[in-house]
Amino acid sequence: MRAANTQTDVKRRSAGLNDRQTTGTKVLGVAGSLRQNSRSTRALKSLLDIATNKYGAQTQILDLRETRLPLYNPTVGPGEPVDNNIQTASRMVKWADALVLASPDYHGSMSGTVKNFLDYFWEEFAGKTFGYLCTSHEKGLTVMDQMRTAIRQCYGWSMPYGISVNGEQDFNARGEIINVTLSRRLTMLARDLSIYGKLIREQFQKDLEDNDSYTFAARYRG
Repeated sequence: MRAANTQTDVKRRSAGLNDRQTTGTKVLGVAGSLRQNSRSTRALKSLLDIATNKYGAQTQILDLRETRLPLYNPTVGPGEPVDNNIQTASRMVKWADALVLASPDYHGSMSGTVKNFLDYFWEEFAGKTFGYLCTSHEKGLTVMDQMRTAIRQCYGWSMPYGISVNGEQDFNARGEIINVTLSRRLTMLARDLSIYGKLIREQFQKDLEDNDSYTFAARYRG
């Protein structure tokens, strides 16, 4: 009898999971390469298309090549004028339930463009889920670890895996993805961000509205 009940519970959870795949999770992709037609940006756009078309997510892309942010200056006061691109980036980050950071591998680290973007935010990342994508000839593990560490410091949640892109092996001369394994990984991350991003963000919002002090969300209550 216990086994039968367990199977029923699993089926119910699975049905609920499928329902959530089309709940409109807000996924923001952040493209951190200044190279025109960069492969990291191409892979990011492919992931966002999958999230929209297969999992019903709402998606936007913040291309830092087009929306260039000035070098972060912590001494700027609250009454001073704010650059239009900073305002644009801020609106998009606040809008998102989940984010994907895409960076090239520069000397085993994230691009300066991505690091500068991260420097602008802190509380805005709390309670949001992050995925990572890196173009690299050496899998980009240190790059994604550094991005993951930065997000952890801001109380964001990270997917326990990332996606490494190798341009020569994964794209043809027309810029199309030809690696089946990469396509599967992009689909997996699109799916997981669409689902877990929604779940974590909704719980974080509930915790903000609750009176329970035994949650990290309590520090973000007004």
